[in-house]
Amino acid sequence: MYQNKFICEAMLPRRVRSILNLHDMITYYSTANLFGIRLKHHSGMYSAGSISTELPRKCKKCERKPWVTHINELKRMARRERKERQMVKEKILGPPENGLLVKELIPVAHDVFAARTELLACVTRVAKSIAIYTCSLCGEVHVGHPPHKIRTCNVAGSLASKEHSWKLGNVEHILPHVESFHLYDRIGRAVSHNERLEVDQIPAVNELCIQAGIDIPQYPTRRRVFPAYNLAGKVIDFEKRFPKEDRSSEGIETFGFWGNRKKSSEENKSIDVNADEAQAVAVRGMETWGKMRSGISKLMQKYAVQTCGYCPEVQVGPKGHRVRNCQAYKHQMRDGQHAWQEATVDDLVPPVYVWHVQDPKSGKPLVNELKRYYGMLPAVVELFAQAGAKVSCDYTGLMREDVALPELDEEKWVV
Repeated sequence: MYQNKFICEAMLPRRVRSILNLHDMITYYSTANLFGIRLKHHSGMYSAGSISTELPRKCKKCERKPWVTHINELKRMARRERKERQMVKEKILGPPENGLLVKELIPVAHDVFAARTELLACVTRVAKSIAIYTCSLCGEVHVGHPPHKIRTCNVAGSLASKEHSWKLGNVEHILPHVESFHLYDRIGRAVSHNERLEVDQIPAVNELCIQAGIDIPQYPTRRRVFPAYNLAGKVIDFEKRFPKEDRSSEGIETFGFWGNRKKSSEENKSIDVNADEAQAVAVRGMETWGKMRSGISKLMQKYAVQTCGYCPEVQVGPKGHRVRNCQAYKHQMRDGQHAWQEATVDDLVPPVYVWHVQDPKSGKPLVNELKRYYGMLPAVVELFAQAGAKVSCDYTGLMREDVALPELDEEKWVV
């Protein structure tokens, strides 16, 4: 009899099964409380919102980004450095602060550079079969057809109904292009405002890999043999006194080499797969996405990256540039200069969060009345998930696939 019951329940829709499970759970807890039984945590039971994860809160235009290191700790470090500068003594620096490379991170830099190249190729390939939409007013992104009907467009010039004005997007909408000034000498002086048009800007991830040990002919960089020292707050470079024996880099220009940059560079390489293997490409791209982010996190533990506290500007290196092009909150008080602070992985690879579509083959758009039951995912992950790739466990709390979507006429009965 019990076997027939389980067979019948398996044939029911997921929404009905969830209601039956909820009924069994209520009966179980009521019986246990009646007889005074002490219950243990059952992870397999249905629990609405038990594993739900909140998205990072969007900062207002007048708010500064959260500090990676607490502000009180930064003040203590500044006071300590100010006292050390008053004492004229030598301070021995370790790599990469002394200009040398961290040898154990050189393979990581190569892996990150290769992963970014492969990720761009995978996203470009999958985007040919799955539509990408973007709102022409607020810039919101949706992956898959048809676009959602959630009314969240609340910017100047938007419709009174707050509905989005959709248009077809491209790869740059789900994988934003973050650039940084390329530094020929990472511990040298910062890029000034007058040099803003002379120094080339390249993808920030590529600049991080170059400073960590990758050599690209189009973007020359200085590799030291002798370490630099810190004396009374000033960096002393002993290579000027003892130059390197290899003088092959004497004729290299430290700026203006963007003219030699190849337009069809390593960013647009294609991977060797058949046209009908979109799912295989998606699985490969999902692995590459996680590999790239984890590699960037390892590099940023040693190689400093700076970001503006009010705008998306990023500069790879121990200090930010001096270009006065910030137009964010109270930029007039800073004379257009950026409010530099320590960056995170999300600053180099911004995850554009989009609404998660649980059943892309249904052809039904997401509606505004049920938006509190929908989950969200980074756009790249959502693109690969709709192509057939398995989503990592790290995004389980964001997907909310444990929530059964009710019908519109059943919404008021949902607890």
